Amino acid sequence: MTRREQPSRIEQRPASGRPSATNEAVRRRLQTMRRRNTPAEMALRRELYARGLRYRVDWSPLPGLRRRGDIVFVKARTMVFVDGCFWHGCPLHGTWPKANAEWWRQKIKTNIARDAHTDGVLCTAGFHVVRVMHTRTCPEPRKRIKATVERRKARSDGPPYSYRSKAV
Repeated sequence: MTRREQPSRIEQRPASGRPSATNEAVRRRLQTMRRRNTPAEMALRRELYARGLRYRVDWSPLPGLRRRGDIVFVKARTMVFVDGCFWHGCPLHGTWPKANAEWWRQKIKTNIARDAHTDGVLCTAGFHVVRVMHTRTCPEPRKRIKATVERRKARSDGPPYSYRSKAV
């Protein structure tokens, strides 16, 4: 079977149970979305760096935790997540798709529940979690993050938290 004779991905239903994209443009747009280094995340990182803050990028502080902070201040034990309004159900800017509406509604609600679980696990481990929506990359979150990091650094006693054991 030649490549032209194969059915397009749009016509195929993925094994994951995900509905197929409604058209080729939607499929391409969803495939090209970045998980990290988004324009909003990069703008926030540039601003924080310019304010003298140093951080890790795309880092998971706990073993077994499959979620990674977009910006992590290890010594201050502060994790920043830059969330997209659509994917994380922003009440002000998030939208609900009309195509495959029920599947997307469940997907976004699952994302919101996972965010809440992640926040709980990290808070229990002593981390402060800051969530910033893509549309809120104005000065307010940057000032709030800087104040939080400086306050937590001043309170921290001892070395920064790390799960990596040292060689003996």
